[in-house]
Amino acid sequence: MRYLEHADPVITLTAGPVNAYAEVLRGLGRTVLYDYDPAFQLFYEGVVDKAQKAMRLSNKPVILHGEPVLGLEAAAASLITPDDVVLNLASGVYGKGFGYWAKRYSPHLLEIEVPYNEAIDPQDVEAMLKAHPEITVVSVCHHDTPSGTINPIDAIGALVSAHGGYLIVDAVSSFGGMKTHPEDCKADIYVTGPNKCLGAPPGLTMMGVSERAWAKMKANPLAPRASMLSIVDWEHAWSRDKPFPFTPSVSEINGLDVALDLYLNEGPEAVWARHALTAKAMRAGVAAMGLSIWAASDKIASPTTTAVRTPEGVDEKALRQAARARYGVVFSSGRGETLGKLTRIGHMGPTAQPIYAIAALTALGGAMNAAGQKLAIGKGIDAALAVIDADA
Repeated sequence: MRYLEHADPVITLTAGPVNAYAEVLRGLGRTVLYDYDPAFQLFYEGVVDKAQKAMRLSNKPVILHGEPVLGLEAAAASLITPDDVVLNLASGVYGKGFGYWAKRYSPHLLEIEVPYNEAIDPQDVEAMLKAHPEITVVSVCHHDTPSGTINPIDAIGALVSAHGGYLIVDAVSSFGGMKTHPEDCKADIYVTGPNKCLGAPPGLTMMGVSERAWAKMKANPLAPRASMLSIVDWEHAWSRDKPFPFTPSVSEINGLDVALDLYLNEGPEAVWARHALTAKAMRAGVAAMGLSIWAASDKIASPTTTAVRTPEGVDEKALRQAARARYGVVFSSGRGETLGKLTRIGHMGPTAQPIYAIAALTALGGAMNAAGQKLAIGKGIDAALAVIDADA
């Protein structure tokens, strides 16, 4: 057997960055135009129009020129004022993490936190809003990737909207892989990017901003301006007639243009369906091999990442190293509190195809067997194939 420990992996099945579509990689090789060239200004406006269509927004989205952590931190810095009372919903490492940013901009932070294999219950949100009518901003992570779990943001958004609050949504690893859009969940700031389910490299933030959020940010004297964290500076940058606040990432925009074409041309519903089928096949195979997913139930398990609980006595880092060295397949570790407790298998963009569930089960099962687990890999593959065949 040729081991691949120090060679390029054959298959990357991580929770991000993910493989980019071949067409996107070719798009990155387009000419790097001068940002004030009328041709680029017209092209940029067209890309924003495609993003607006994909995100199903009634107004123009914002593109920030940095991976989506930039957008999340910018949302906290721009929307939250020292007078705001923020309710942060923490069902995982990333949801918890947003609370630290919120605390930086307002001392008034409340939190609902649940075990990191569970999801936020809208009834708990409703009770908290009733108990604390002073809450003005609510933040939630839709897909908390380090746990592979999904929060019910549409139900949460309806409650926040009825309360009159502002909702910040982290949809970085959910948009494009399942049915979710800013206006569906009544988000005031909805942060995502092309580097997950759209199958493009990390380098941009796509952001939906409601009209009331624009007004609040512009009225906030502490909202960043003339800064990488500024959102307000980019309000009109989509227009061919307006200057960019600073040089945009031209090559990344070239790639995003192709990624959006692929998504819209395939059809969002078809894209979501293959993400869901791949994850369903993966979960069936995991169960048949005698393993378990991290999520408390299939109902809250993400269609874009499957988090597999690490069996007692297995070194999770060594497990991933074995999968890479023996099979050329790369998985993700947990993060923070889930580090060492689970292995994450991504189903995003070009790897959201059922065949990759089979590859993942083979590598995961083989690495587990090398660690002494003696799993029935064939049963896992048969269970996954049954799911795939039933959908055919």
